[in-house]
Amino acid sequence: MSSQSEWKTSTGFILASAGSAIGLGAMWKFPYMAGIYGGGAFLLLFLLFTIFIGLPLLIMEFTVGKMGRTYTTKIYSKLTGKKWLNIIGWNGNLAVFILFGFYSVIGGWIIIYLGNVILQILSIEEASLTSINFEAIISNPWLTVLGQGIFIFLTMIIVMLGVEKGLEKASKVMMPLLFVFLIIVVIKSLSLDGALDGVRYILQPRLEDISMKGVLFALGQSFFTLSLGTTGMITYASYAPKEMTIKSSAISIVIMNILVSVLAGLAIFPALQSFGYEPQEGPGLLFKVLPLVFSQMGFGNVFYFIFLILFLFAALTSSISLLELNVSNFTKNDNTKRKPIALIASVLVFIISIPATLSFSSLSGITFGAGTIFDNMDFVVSNILMPLGALGTTLVVGQLLDKEALKESFGKDKFKLFAPWYFLIKFIMPAVIILVFVVQLF
Repeated sequence: MSSQSEWKTSTGFILASAGSAIGLGAMWKFPYMAGIYGGGAFLLLFLLFTIFIGLPLLIMEFTVGKMGRTYTTKIYSKLTGKKWLNIIGWNGNLAVFILFGFYSVIGGWIIIYLGNVILQILSIEEASLTSINFEAIISNPWLTVLGQGIFIFLTMIIVMLGVEKGLEKASKVMMPLLFVFLIIVVIKSLSLDGALDGVRYILQPRLEDISMKGVLFALGQSFFTLSLGTTGMITYASYAPKEMTIKSSAISIVIMNILVSVLAGLAIFPALQSFGYEPQEGPGLLFKVLPLVFSQMGFGNVFYFIFLILFLFAALTSSISLLELNVSNFTKNDNTKRKPIALIASVLVFIISIPATLSFSSLSGITFGAGTIFDNMDFVVSNILMPLGALGTTLVVGQLLDKEALKESFGKDKFKLFAPWYFLIKFIMPAVIILVFVVQLF
């Protein structure tokens, strides 16, 4: 179809796909879990699981996208001739719709914090980073909904511009800047007194802290950190020109994802150790502890501003891919419908995510299942929809698609990697995904 989107360059495809994978989980969840569950031992497990599980699954999703070259709510029937298998694509569509709503809540918090820090840097607001009260911010319904709306609006504008002018250009700017800013913060963090204690904490293997729970968390992190199971990577690969190589692109994305995860740990833990703070999970680390840490540095508000920009880029590059999947499915590859569909999808996400935003204020008393409305959105996507989507795709590729067609799509294979990859997808990965599903669910 002439109006179908397509990446202009391999670099744009790789950076956009890496941006989709490198989300908030890699930036704050990995450092926290590595710190708690054995430091370097957790890192080693994460590396092994990412290389032998995450990478084969990523190659699998790229293969499906490149072979099908259409939107994900049609691609399964196109490849297999079985229309009912399109339910896998609809599962992914629902997953990213809910996930975008979940992401927009945290993205809104980042926007609000950025606003506060900018006011301080410009001396419009005479206060320190320690005066920014996380609980007060998230319990303010009007402020959080505004921040959430701005975040969704930024995502929508980029997606409206299209694959080449929007996603590709944004990724080519944001991803290199993410690495540059992250390295700046790492250098600053490593220059602090006592920073080496933090480096040891995150990199030195502590076997006594490794548990079965930690092993399973490392497995889950390697699985979810590459955005597997939402069919988002399938969508991105469907825009790839036929000459783009799958394996090298997937390897590049895995390397970047691992690098960002490790650098995030090196940015956070030396600073925490230097000022005597204990690591905290998730939002507490970014929004509560780090302002205290940066407030004790020279030009701390400037470095915290840079750190927030990192998280904003990580959140935006992921949210762009989440909205793009919905746009792709409802435009049915007709790029002339992109702008109105992007607008409608963004408004719908904004509406359904307001209750998640208000989970910390006026709707905080409503709890069920996994906890608040916000908690349940996270639980349904991460623990149910994503594993089911990955399992469905794995079964389709391993059991239904023609082996020779897969081998042709796999490309040049001078290292004879197709056979072990196909064996993993056909026999091993379904069991691994079911294990992850059961662990995440229970």
